[in-house]
Amino acid sequence: MSADGTAVIELRSLTKRYGRSLGVDGLDLDVGRGEVFGLLGPHGAGKTTTLRCLVGLLRPSAGAVRVLGLDPVADHRRVAPSIGYLPGELRLYPELTGRQTLDLLADLQGAPAPRQAELCDRLRLSRADLDKRVAAYSRGMKQKLGLVQALQHRPSLSVLLNAAATATVALGVTFSPDLRAAVPIGGVLAAGLLGCGFTLCLTGPVLAVSAAGRRRASVVGATVVLGAVGFALNFVGLAWEPAAPLRYLSPFHYYTPGDALARGTVPWVSLAVLSVVGLTGLAAAFVLLERRDLAA
Repeated sequence: MSADGTAVIELRSLTKRYGRSLGVDGLDLDVGRGEVFGLLGPHGAGKTTTLRCLVGLLRPSAGAVRVLGLDPVADHRRVAPSIGYLPGELRLYPELTGRQTLDLLADLQGAPAPRQAELCDRLRLSRADLDKRVAAYSRGMKQKLGLVQALQHRPSLSVLLNAAATATVALGVTFSPDLRAAVPIGGVLAAGLLGCGFTLCLTGPVLAVSAAGRRRASVVGATVVLGAVGFALNFVGLAWEPAAPLRYLSPFHYYTPGDALARGTVPWVSLAVLSVVGLTGLAAAFVLLERRDLAA
């Protein structure tokens, strides 16, 4: 819920059945304006079904769904222009060009696309790329196109499935050619591998806290502890000699992308420490999710 009490997404006892199978069972949820919210759960928990109900692709079997104060099914024409939706498996018309695809999806969205040119430029989708048929696109190119169509109309609400791969593409293309020429490819691969370990180290314990708790404050607190406190421990350990051992408790001590880029080799000890911490957190999260009644 946002500070002014306005909920952009409201779910009340959302239930969706597929014949005798139960996809979602009595889900209640509020997401406020300006809030970034992620659905976590094992395969088959109902995450995709919930999001498809949110954007009006599925009609709930029971319960109420409100997006921006509207029913996404009954008021679909009114709410669709305000939603940006990027599915995990984006299926496009292979016979259309990239530009035709973006224009068609904008028309179906029922909204102008003022950010189309800007986003294409940022994601390095050239005119030549947009004039090619989608059938000739690589998976990365399709992900870029999907990100553009989801954001080109300045939506009030963005719903992204499997956004990690798309975000990786969006960040990767921002690197300049000069930077790529100056850094050895071995260093880039080493820093990328170390970055994966660092991400795993941060997300594993946070997911374990999320699986164990039922409050968003717990997840935020765990993120702050791992991020801010971890950074502080590393800083104090480097700045004050008597506290030097404290830096070994911080993930930032093991995350040295600059060294990896310069040397072109993977710091295997650091990578192992980061990976073990992250995998331990993930394992704990799975155990806790298996024991937890997600419908409660």
